[in-house]
Amino acid sequence: MEYLDFELPLKELEDQLEKCVMIGKESEVDVTDTCKQIEEKLSKTRKDIYKNLTAWQRVQLSRHPDRPYTLDYIRAICGESFLELHGDRNVKDDKAMIGGLGKIGDQSFMFIGQQKGYNTKTRQYRNFGMANPEGYRKALRLMKSAEKFGIPVVTLIDTPGAYPGIEAEERGQGEAIARNILEMTRLKVPIICVIIGEGASGGALGIGVGDKVLMLENTWYSVISPESCSSILWRSWEYKEQAAEALKLTAPDMKKLKLIDEIIKEPEGGAHRNREKTFEIVSKKIMSHYKELSKLSPKELIQSRMDKYTEMGSFKD
Repeated sequence: MEYLDFELPLKELEDQLEKCVMIGKESEVDVTDTCKQIEEKLSKTRKDIYKNLTAWQRVQLSRHPDRPYTLDYIRAICGESFLELHGDRNVKDDKAMIGGLGKIGDQSFMFIGQQKGYNTKTRQYRNFGMANPEGYRKALRLMKSAEKFGIPVVTLIDTPGAYPGIEAEERGQGEAIARNILEMTRLKVPIICVIIGEGASGGALGIGVGDKVLMLENTWYSVISPESCSSILWRSWEYKEQAAEALKLTAPDMKKLKLIDEIIKEPEGGAHRNREKTFEIVSKKIMSHYKELSKLSPKELIQSRMDKYTEMGSFKD
């Protein structure tokens, strides 16, 4: 288990607890009371740390190396029923964008999401979760297939942004994202978007238009990352913490601004601390929102979705 800077007090207490347990096993000394005291202190410290997280600390948690990625969620939720589909039928198969058919219970879904890597080799293979135009065109192809067969769409968003390389721009990165946004507004099947990590810029929006947009508690959603914002405004990354606060990118900020529909509470310590519980919570949320959306006709779905997005940003003095 890796620890972030603000989690180090937990590491110290967990190490103490581990040593205490080992002493109890290796000797005849009764350490029950000592272990209990450490556990109580650990629980209190954990609650104190995670109930007062800053915006930057939530950004750090969203990038935690042990945090589950898109394929982790899909495999846990769908099990053996998941069938990955490949290619945009034009250029190539973008490994940063994955998608396919899977079931939750007896209900089929088209799952689409950005996939990051676990180590240097897989990060390069997945292009650090930054999709090229063909990735967004693959996503659109899968959404259109889902629409044809009346299958609801679930998107899992976790990207530092769309790939900004010259070759991506040459193949129409902006057009691919814009096309997805347009087509998702008028898709005739329910769309549920779940932000499971980083939700940065147009890279997130390219699969982020939905009837219901949900955010895990320790994720972020913004037009720009705190580091990039800091480098533009202050010509340095040193002000990333101030930028994170100013951008209002956390789940509570997004809910307050009515840009998302629900915050999914994570297990204490974050999704990486209890992956199985997180998978279970996300699965239940997807199903509960699908049951609500399945009552609407295609015409009602599209109208409701259009109304939702046209109302964003409007305010009264």
